[in-house]
Amino acid sequence: MPLHARTIAVSIAVICFFGLSFIGWISGLSPFTCCKRALVGAVVSYIAISLAVKVINAILTNAMIMSRMSHGDRQAGSQEKDKTSDSTG
Repeated sequence: MPLHARTIAVSIAVICFFGLSFIGWISGLSPFTCCKRALVGAVVSYIAISLAVKVINAILTNAMIMSRMSHGDRQAGSQEKDKTSDSTG
């Protein structure tokens, strides 16, 4: 089951926004500077996490497809063996 990219990316971007703004506030920066840096950090983290989740979804989807294909090949092979044993016996 693929992951929900938007939900994960937004959640992490919000956490990054508040984390960066808190770090800026602790460092003694002005509120406007904290806001700008936190906003840029949140946008960058949103983009990075979106891409990462899409890559993970592609890998998971490919693995599920390969698993189904190999499972189907194993079933076809066992049916093939049953047919040959029925015709010889």
